[in-house]
Formats: sequence, structure tokens, C-alpha cells
Amino acid sequence: MLRYAMGRLGVAVLVVLVVSVIVFGLTHIAADPARAMAGENATAADVEAIRKAEGFDRPLPVQYLEWIARAASGDFGRSYLMKEPAVELVVHRLPITLSLGVMALAFAVALAIPLGVAAAVRQNSLVDRFALALAVLGQALPNFWFALVLIVVFGVWLQWLPTSGSETWEHLVLPAVALGYYATPALMRLTRTGMLEALGSDYVRTARAKGLLTPSVLFKHALRNAVIPVVSLAAVQFGFMLGGSIVIEAVFSLHGVGYLAWESIQRSDLPVIQAIVLMIALFYVVLTFLADLLNGWLDPRLRVAVA
Repeated sequence: MLRYAMGRLGVAVLVVLVVSVIVFGLTHIAADPARAMAGENATAADVEAIRKAEGFDRPLPVQYLEWIARAASGDFGRSYLMKEPAVELVVHRLPITLSLGVMALAFAVALAIPLGVAAAVRQNSLVDRFALALAVLGQALPNFWFALVLIVVFGVWLQWLPTSGSETWEHLVLPAVALGYYATPALMRLTRTGMLEALGSDYVRTARAKGLLTPSVLFKHALRNAVIPVVSLAAVQFGFMLGGSIVIEAVFSLHGVGYLAWESIQRSDLPVIQAIVLMIALFYVVLTFLADLLNGWLDPRLRVAVA
């Protein structure tokens, strides 16, 4: 298990380094940092003075090495607009986005796994068709449109839940449903496929031949093996939720990291953009690493394959 974990950790570190190169390169291609720091009303002389003072006239590899060294210690520079450390701005907004992502993932898993299991157990039945229709609908609906429907129905007509703000957990229910429903189809279909394969396997037939009860066969034997790829996909989806919450946060007026990213992109606030992208990528890599470890614990064959 240790060798397997070290191999996964090496891949994770390599991914972070590649992402850091891409983030640094794209932000410098998209906007001139000296011009963004100087502001719209700055003269050419002002921009050139800032370029030399901040070292933006040096080769990009040199700038990258200095930037990644500072980023490793948590220093992403100061926001061009708010004049505050970029990492502090991100950390201040992070709890809202993390809470939204956790609630959205919990909703998606709670809906997708039972539906996937039921669809596999009752293949080609009305339950199976309903689950597949729900999956198709989830992928077809734009999440911003679904969010507006939730606001109209549950916020305006029924007045059950608030539609903006983040003061209590109730404020995050509708955004979490809107964000989590988009991840439900993939999780449900993967659960269904894994359960169908598991139910047709020899070890499940053996368990049934031994006279084990149906719940024991389904949940102790079949689901444990079927859920292995679902764990990896759930970690990936959580990373997507953290990075893709910009629209949902804007619709529900949630001032989280996603909304901060939108504001920073609009204003070319490069240090904040770099901090957001790299920190979300780091979350994504850590989640997939933990998912790999959990899969290795659930399925010893993965550890053997790596060894």
C-alpha cells in the first residue's frame, strides 16, 4: 500500500507543477501584468516603469521560478485592485464555495447511488427508465436555467427557501441542488453500469448460492466493487464543482471563490486569478489522490497492478 501511495503522490505533484506552468503562462498571455497593475489611465512611461520595477521585463522562465517559489510559501502577490494579499482574498471566500461544493456533492451522491442501484436491480423496468430519463434531463438542462427554475418555484411561489445570500445553511440548499443535479447523471450511470457488472459476476452468484440474503449480496458484495469507480468520479466532480461554481454563485448572489474569479477576470487582476486557479487545482489533485488511496484500499488488485 505504501508503494502504491507513493506512486500516486508522485503523479499528483507532477500534475500540480504542470498546472502551475499553464496558469502562469496563460495569465501572462491573456494580459500584460504591468498594464494591469498600472491601470487603464496609466501612460506608457508609467507602464514601462512598473515593468522594470516588478521584473516583468525578465525572461518568463525566470519569472515563473520566482513566482512558484513564492507561491509554495503561500505568497501569490497582492491584488492589483484591492491592494490586499491575493491568498487572503481567496481564503476569505473559500468557506462559501467549499460549503456549496460539499452540499452539492452530498445531494448528487445521495440521489445517484440509490437510483443507480435500483436501476441495475430492476433493469429495463419503469424504475430503470425513470433513472435514465432523469440522467438525460440532468445533462440537457443548463445549470443556470435550472437554478432560475428553482428560484421561481421554491423561492417565489412556495417561499420555502431563500434565494440569495449565504448566512445560513438554508441559503445554500437551492444552489447545492442546482450545482449537484448536473453531476448526478454521470454518477448514476456509472453506479448502474458497475452494479450490472457486479450482479453478473461469479462472486455474486456464489454468494447467492450460499443462501445469503439479498441486501447482503447487493450492498456487501456487489455495491462495494461497483462503487470503486464512483469514488474516483465523485472526487473529480467535486473538483469541477469548486471550479465551475461561477455561474451558480452569480445567480444566487453567493460571494464565494467562483464569484471572486469572475470579478478578477473582468478586471484582469492576475495575482488573484493565479491564486484561485492554482488553489482549486491543488484541491482537485488532493481529492483525486485521496480517492486513489480509497480505491486502493477497497480493491487490492489496484495495489498489485502498480507494484
